[in-house]
Amino acid sequence: MRVPVRYPIAFFIVFLFLIQLSNAAVRLPQLVGDNMVLQRDANVNIWGWAAVGEKVAVKFNGKSYHAVTGADGKWLIVLKPMKAGGPYTMDISGSNNISIKNILIGDVWFCSGQSNMVLPMERVKEKYPDEIASANYPEIRNFFVPTLADVTKLHDDLPPGKWVPASPENVMGFGAASYFFAKQIYLKYHIPIGLINSSVGGTPVEAWISEDGFKQFPQNEAMIKNYKDTAYMKNLTARRPVTGEKIPVIEPDKGVSGAKMWYDPTYVPQGWHKFWLPGYWADQGVKGLNGTVWFRKEIEVPASMTGKPAKLFMGRIVDADQTYVNGVLVGGVTYQYPPRRYELPSGLLKPGKNIVVVKIVNTAGKGGFVPDKPYFITTGDEKIDLRGDWLYQVGQVLPPFRGFGGGAPFSAQNSPTGLYNTMVAPAINYTIKGMIWYQGEANSGKPKEYAQLLPALITDWRNKWKQGDLPFLYAQLPGFMEVNYSPSESDWAELRESQLKTLSVQNTAMAVAIDAGEWNDIHPLDKKDVGDRLALAGEHLAYGDKNVVYSGPIYQSYKTEGNKIILTFTNTGSGLMVKGGGDLYYFAIAGADKRYVWAKATIEGDKVIVWSDEVPNPVSVRYAWADNPEGANLYNKEGLPASPFTTDNQ
Repeated sequence: MRVPVRYPIAFFIVFLFLIQLSNAAVRLPQLVGDNMVLQRDANVNIWGWAAVGEKVAVKFNGKSYHAVTGADGKWLIVLKPMKAGGPYTMDISGSNNISIKNILIGDVWFCSGQSNMVLPMERVKEKYPDEIASANYPEIRNFFVPTLADVTKLHDDLPPGKWVPASPENVMGFGAASYFFAKQIYLKYHIPIGLINSSVGGTPVEAWISEDGFKQFPQNEAMIKNYKDTAYMKNLTARRPVTGEKIPVIEPDKGVSGAKMWYDPTYVPQGWHKFWLPGYWADQGVKGLNGTVWFRKEIEVPASMTGKPAKLFMGRIVDADQTYVNGVLVGGVTYQYPPRRYELPSGLLKPGKNIVVVKIVNTAGKGGFVPDKPYFITTGDEKIDLRGDWLYQVGQVLPPFRGFGGGAPFSAQNSPTGLYNTMVAPAINYTIKGMIWYQGEANSGKPKEYAQLLPALITDWRNKWKQGDLPFLYAQLPGFMEVNYSPSESDWAELRESQLKTLSVQNTAMAVAIDAGEWNDIHPLDKKDVGDRLALAGEHLAYGDKNVVYSGPIYQSYKTEGNKIILTFTNTGSGLMVKGGGDLYYFAIAGADKRYVWAKATIEGDKVIVWSDEVPNPVSVRYAWADNPEGANLYNKEGLPASPFTTDNQ
């Protein structure tokens, strides 16, 4: 007798029905979820996807709204303007029901840029321990957008994320600059603040601009057109070795290939060399080495520091490290920027002799330990300084990196539209108060182009959001790299000049940060001054406080009188001043030959008089024109620094 097959068929029919039902279910974008902040006093979009023609209802704050899904499977509802408040619940229904809880109505800021906007509060926890401990602000919410790049098409939605209220635990993942901005705004106005942090380290401004934003840049337009060609992209992304290059033989790392590992406490180093930590091996007798270098130090630990947890601070290391204490791997980081902060479990440290070993792998530039960073072991009440004499030995020599045929490997996140398509476009339906931007380091190689690119981004984003000339706040680059004690040319100064020129774009404001940098760290820890200054700019620009002094002095114009140039400034507040007293520093002056020399300068009212006996017929002046203008000291009496500038362009 045949076995009936009606049950498998019925099961299959039910299975197909469930698939259709799931495809028809109302689906929301990542930004619309629990703990979200909606923009006050403005029309607010709530949108999503469902089956074609499906009726969707939204109930919120005592009102009901309805929509029908279009042929593209999308629906959108516009909530009427509401005052700040909450928390509220939103109910959304179609073929399924969704309830969104703990919603606040306040101000939403879209925060974007590169690594200094990404840099989290966790990175600055040693600098601001009290700020971490007191971060109980449940009405400040953060949505961090995970990195995703695509140059081939626009995406409908952001990568998965969620809104998170500020608490001592949660705040560690907030961007530090944006958190300090939000805190100052919140404490002044007591309005819920939502932060959408869409930032990626090391990325150029071009990656954040849409295809439409490049209409004045033909070269980029042509490139973007090529991205839509499947064959072109396949060829572009193929990793091809340089033609004719032989693959070198790489010897194994001696530190882990011998009879005894070099991190073993019982290993006896033979023929190792002296090294002064911190420092780079290129400065201490090792020329042009790419490879693996091992460092070793014997320390004496008092009994009072044993039997309890400890923490090892190894500053910053270029590039990757693996760090051992008494033969135990206590931590490692694969790239140069994060601080090395490693937890040592109770019992690892022993009374008397202990061995610290660090293996460093570096493939380009100067490898080693970044100066002026913390290097010590602590148990909280006691500390062992690790600076000083160490031993080192080369474990492995790597061949120079030759790249790939046609240049460096293709990177979507470093290419025009690559991040706009994935991390901006899916957010433009979300109503916002304004935008905050901290970026420019990745464009410092072509700084003059930035004077066109940053305004292009501002115009592009405003066009996309369709909310008029939204407030656009941005941070100027801080001081970075070695101090130059002679007047010189500087790409970073040129880029700051391009940022300064962008103030000509309507409804923009800039936070000067030259005094918030570190010579040895492209990610300086002083994010509070930057965030606070951005907040002052926001108070003036977005919140209408015309009495707040929101900026340091901004160069306005000059005139020549004999051998002197007289500079006039705006944003002088209650007056110009020399920070710390004494003489004004970092003004340079030049004649027609454009050979700059240091100048004398003095304040007279809202003007600065600049001259040099070496330049009888001056034509131009520069201020703080350097990668790292350490000591530049023109401020207003409210304590805000003057922006670097040059009169060359006038």
